[in-house]
Amino acid sequence: MSKRIAIITPGGDAPGVNACIRVLVRKGIAQGFEMLGVYHGYQGLINGEISRLHHNSVSGIIHRGGTILKSTRSQEITTHTGLRRAVAGLRKHAIDYLVVIGGDGSFRAGLKIAQAGIPIIGIPASIDNDVFGTDETIGFDTAINTAVEAIDKIRDTATSFDRIFLVEVMGREHGFLAQAVGLASGADFTILPEKPYNLRRICAELIKDKAGTKTSEIIVVAEGTGSIMDMARKIEVQTKVPVRVSVLGYIQRGGTPSARSRILASLFANYAIDLIRHNIRNRVIVLRKCSVQNIPLERVVHGKKKLSDLTKNLSL
Repeated sequence: MSKRIAIITPGGDAPGVNACIRVLVRKGIAQGFEMLGVYHGYQGLINGEISRLHHNSVSGIIHRGGTILKSTRSQEITTHTGLRRAVAGLRKHAIDYLVVIGGDGSFRAGLKIAQAGIPIIGIPASIDNDVFGTDETIGFDTAINTAVEAIDKIRDTATSFDRIFLVEVMGREHGFLAQAVGLASGADFTILPEKPYNLRRICAELIKDKAGTKTSEIIVVAEGTGSIMDMARKIEVQTKVPVRVSVLGYIQRGGTPSARSRILASLFANYAIDLIRHNIRNRVIVLRKCSVQNIPLERVVHGKKKLSDLTKNLSL
């Protein structure tokens, strides 16, 4: 009997989500499944915004950022009434599986839907790379490349004017993106939410560098470490060196996905359809040591991903 599969992209967008949707729809149809899209995330699910997706629905989207299914933040899905309406909508459309493409918040709501009896397959997509159990999420590689390209350009100005630049990247609670960007861009210091930093010690190092041959510095700061403007003022006072701030903001979430993000998205989507074909439910697709695997949804929701020590010698 043919399955009816719905795809939803709640929460923040990440480059590569459209590539994932594309493979889900096309492989799903090839398997004889009926593929449907939920528009505007969980709020759209609550409001009944569900329509069928065809082969042509996903033409020409592999290179596009964002999500063709749109997204929105929904507080209602966290309430008993909202959850009940969402599950009722899925049952009304006779949905056999809901594929959730997103991050931690998306999977938390997904787990509640699964506990209400609707099978879930989760696909991790987040520029923050903070989903437990996977080495990498869809969009992470693209976000790193976007930030590094910006820093490479900022470095030219920093060198020309003998300045210190603080570059803020996304990451309110976790520093996975800042850590990778700091390493890839050759930042002098990387400041992360997970690790206490000593500003006096950083300033002492900056002063020492200034006394030597180094004329400019790049400091990558995750947004969750506090006010970057306050940090800049304190550094300028202590070092007597001009400090400038660049907040990269939402450019990290948009743009054309990198080849790696597209490939990862396609591999995850292909694996998700295989799980559904074998009637495996309530799992999240993950990348572990270059191998695509799956782990229980509940484990992902309740797990906490730890920061690695890639930049332990670069952060103070």
